[in-house]
Amino acid sequence: MRIIKRLDIFILKQFCLLFAGTFFISLFIFLMQTIWLYMDDLIGKGLSVWVLAKFAFYAAMTLVAVALPLGILLASLISFGNLGERLELLAMKAAGIPLVRIILPVICFVVLLACGSFYFQNVIGPESSKRLYALIYSMRQKSPELEIPEGIFYNNIPGYNLFVEHKDVESGMLYGIMIYTQGQGYDNTQIVLADSGRLQSTADQMYLRLTLYDGERFRNMQNTGSAMDRATVPYMRETFKEEVDLIPFDSRFAEMDASLFNGNARTKGLDRLSWGIDSLRHIIDSVGRSNYDRYKYDFLRKYTRHYRGEEEYADKSMQDLVKDLSKENSAIPFDTIYESLSPEMRNRAMKIASDRARSGLQQVSFYTDESIYINQQLRIHELEWHKKFSLTLACLIFFFIGAPLGAIIRKGGLGVPVVVSVIIFIFYYMVNILGEKLARTGDWSITFGAWLSTMVLAPIGAWLTFKANQDSVVFNAEGYRIFFRRLLGLRISRHISRKEVIIEDPDYERMVVELQSLQEDCAAYNRHHHLRLMPSYINIFFRYEEDRVVIDLAERLDAAVDELANSRDNYILATLNEVPILVPDAHTRPFRNPKLNRVVGIFFPVGIFFWFRIWRYRLRLWHDLQQLQKQTDFILERIMNNVQMINRAV
Repeated sequence: MRIIKRLDIFILKQFCLLFAGTFFISLFIFLMQTIWLYMDDLIGKGLSVWVLAKFAFYAAMTLVAVALPLGILLASLISFGNLGERLELLAMKAAGIPLVRIILPVICFVVLLACGSFYFQNVIGPESSKRLYALIYSMRQKSPELEIPEGIFYNNIPGYNLFVEHKDVESGMLYGIMIYTQGQGYDNTQIVLADSGRLQSTADQMYLRLTLYDGERFRNMQNTGSAMDRATVPYMRETFKEEVDLIPFDSRFAEMDASLFNGNARTKGLDRLSWGIDSLRHIIDSVGRSNYDRYKYDFLRKYTRHYRGEEEYADKSMQDLVKDLSKENSAIPFDTIYESLSPEMRNRAMKIASDRARSGLQQVSFYTDESIYINQQLRIHELEWHKKFSLTLACLIFFFIGAPLGAIIRKGGLGVPVVVSVIIFIFYYMVNILGEKLARTGDWSITFGAWLSTMVLAPIGAWLTFKANQDSVVFNAEGYRIFFRRLLGLRISRHISRKEVIIEDPDYERMVVELQSLQEDCAAYNRHHHLRLMPSYINIFFRYEEDRVVIDLAERLDAAVDELANSRDNYILATLNEVPILVPDAHTRPFRNPKLNRVVGIFFPVGIFFWFRIWRYRLRLWHDLQQLQKQTDFILERIMNNVQMINRAV
C-alpha cells in the first residue's frame, strides 16, 4: 500500500509551485522595506556592489522567518482557491475525501517549513543580524558628512561636538554651525560659530576637510588654572571670512568586528537567550541588594553625624535616636534638635540637608535609570525568546487560515487571494506590534504580549477549518444581506420577471375571486385592528398571542403571487413586484423566544426601544395593507380586460 497517494502528489505540486513564488515575493517586499529604512546609509557613500550585496543577503536572512507565514498564507489561498474554482476540490469531496485528508500532505510540508523557520531564527538569523548590524554601523562611519542631523549636537567625530541648524542635502552646505572642540584637554576648549560651511572627505579618505565661512573662534590663551578660577583665564576671539581645517578621520570603509554586537538580543540563539535571561535576573537581584545596602549605609553615615564648623564627629544622642527607628511608635524629635542649635548651625544644617537631599535625588535617579535599563533588556531578551516559537507556530496558523479560506471563497489567481491575504497579514502585524510594544514597556506580561497575535488568529483558523470541512457557506453574501435586513427591519422586495416558457397559464377566474377576498379581509382587518395606535406594552412582552389573520393573509397572498407569476401580461408582472411581502409576526413580538421577550420587557429602557420598533412594524403593516388593496385593484382590472379580450377572440 502506497503511503503517498497520487492525489497527495497532485496537491503538493499545486501548493509547492505557488509557495516558491509567493515566498520570494514576500521576502522581496520585506527586503525592499528594509532597504528603504536604511536608504540614507546606502545612497551617496560610494559603497561597492559587494558591500551592497552583503547587506541585501544578511537582511534577507533575517527576514526569512517573517516572510514564511505570509508566503504560506498566500500560497494556500491561491492553490486551494484554484482547486475550488476549477471544481477539483468539489470532485474530491464528492468522492468521499474530507477536506482534512485533502490538505494532510500540505500540513506535513508546512510542518517542515515551520521547523526550517525555527532553525533560521535560532541559528542563521542571529548570526545574520550580528553581521548586518556590524555592516550598517560600518556604513554609517563612511562619509560622516552625510550623517550630520539638524537641530542636535553630533559627536561621532572624535574631539568635536558639531551643531547644524539647517542642512542642504543637494549641495552639501551646512548653515548655522556651532562647534565645540576639546582636542587639547577640557581647559583648552574652543568654540567656533560660523554662518555656513561644508564638511567633505579628502581624496585619500584619511581626513575630513571642514570649510567654514563668516565665523568667529573663541579659545583659552593658557592651559593653567583650576575649574574654580576659570573666569580669570583670558581667551582669544578670532574673526574669519573663510577657514579650512583638516580633521584626522579615516572614512574608508572597513567592516567592524561583528562580535561587538554579541550582547544584542536579536543576535542570540535560544541557548544564549536563556543564559542571558538568567544573567540579567541575577544582575537585577544583585543591583537591588547593593542599592539597598548602599542606601542603608548612606543613611547611617549621613544622618548619624553632626557637623560643627569644619569638624565632623559622631553624636551619641543622635545615634540613639536613629536606633529608636526600629522601635514601634518612635519618632525623631527634629524640631527639638533644630531649636537647640545656634543660628549659624541652623543655616549650616539647612544647607547640608539641602545638599544631601539633592545628592540623594541624583543617586535615586541614577539607580532608577540603571534598574529601568536592566529590566528593559530583560524584557527584550524574554520577548525574543518567545518570538522564536510564536513565529514558528504562525506558519501553521496562517496555513489553517489560508487553506480553508481558499476552499470557501473558491477564487484563484492573484486577485481576491492577494487582497484577503494582505488584509489578514496587516491585522496580524498590527496585533503583533501592539503586543510586543506593551510587553517591551512592561505594561503587559511578556508571555501575553508575545503570544497575543497567536491567541487571536488561532481560533479564527480553527473556526475556518471546521466550517470548510463541514461545507458551510460562510461567505454567502445573500445570507448576510437577509440577516441584516431582518436585524435592521429593512424591506425585502420581490423580483419577478417574465418566463420564457409558460407551461400552465393562471386561472384568472379563480384569481379574481381570491384577490377580491383578500381585499375584503384586508379592509376588515384594518377596521377591527387599530394598527396606527400605540401597542400595549404588556401584551407585547408578557401576553403574546399569535396573529392568525395576518399569517393567513400572508400565505394566501404568496400563493396568489406565485400563480400570477405565470402571466404573460407585463403590467401584471410589474405590479406583482410592487406587492409588499407581509411579515406575519413582526408587529406582535420582538423575539420568538417568550423568555427573552419577558427579560427585555423587564429592563424598561431596552423594552422601550423594542416597543417603538413594534409600533413601527404596525404602521408599516397598515401601510402595506393599504398598498395591497390599490395594487390588487389594478391587477383585477387587467385580469378583467384580458378575460374580455379572450372572450371576444373566441
